[in-house]
Amino acid sequence: MKPKKVIGSIAFAVGLLLLWQLLYVIFVDWLALAKPYAVPHPAGVWESFITLLSDGTLFSAIGNSMLRVLAGFGIAIIIGAILGILIIQSRYLETNLKPVLLGIQTLPSICWVPFAILWFGLSESAIIFVVIMGSAFGIAIGVENAVKNVPPYYIKVAQTMGITKSKLYRKVILPAILPSLIGTLKQGWSFAWRALMSGEVMSASVGLGYTLMIGRDLADINQVMTVMIVIILLGIIFDKGIFSTWENYLLRKRGLGEKNTQS
Repeated sequence: MKPKKVIGSIAFAVGLLLLWQLLYVIFVDWLALAKPYAVPHPAGVWESFITLLSDGTLFSAIGNSMLRVLAGFGIAIIIGAILGILIIQSRYLETNLKPVLLGIQTLPSICWVPFAILWFGLSESAIIFVVIMGSAFGIAIGVENAVKNVPPYYIKVAQTMGITKSKLYRKVILPAILPSLIGTLKQGWSFAWRALMSGEVMSASVGLGYTLMIGRDLADINQVMTVMIVIILLGIIFDKGIFSTWENYLLRKRGLGEKNTQS
């Protein structure tokens, strides 16, 4: 990122924080239109952040949540890829299974929590199950759509050269769908995070969702906001640090330039 863009982003963030603190002072301290315990403010969020950081709660919560979401997301990728390929290979499954997957994907992740509790109890497996169910079907639909959008002449040219079916997927289809696949994985990652929070709020084990619920139980709105900001920052880090980096690398490799690059 260019220095000017970095400075601009920092200035924008600082401006938002100052505006947020000013609105808090006006509506809570001066006009008394809201209760202090119900409205977070930057100073309180920073204090909560330091507290959670100093006693190790935040590091522990992030570590446990990351392990769960990575495990669930990894399994969801495998399941989603298999389902997507099956739909592509079978007209019957495309007609009958795809609408079911689309319907299931519209379910909020919280709907899977009762199943998780009944089948796995209040355990790590229950949380990972919710993550898988929250993201696998979206990945399956994304894989199917990506393969269907491969230009037909790519496949026809490869077939005229006598390529085998296994090599067709590895040498032609997979490289062609990589940009679309990254978009699918980004969406699946966001679904996985939302599902993780749904799973962790039901659990008594350490994690970001559990830490958020502790803040709610203690009526500590600043702790709740702190956890929300940490979740947002983790999402940005993974998006910019992994998915967007990978996407821009592929675009540069194919001579298309970086995405959203402006002169």
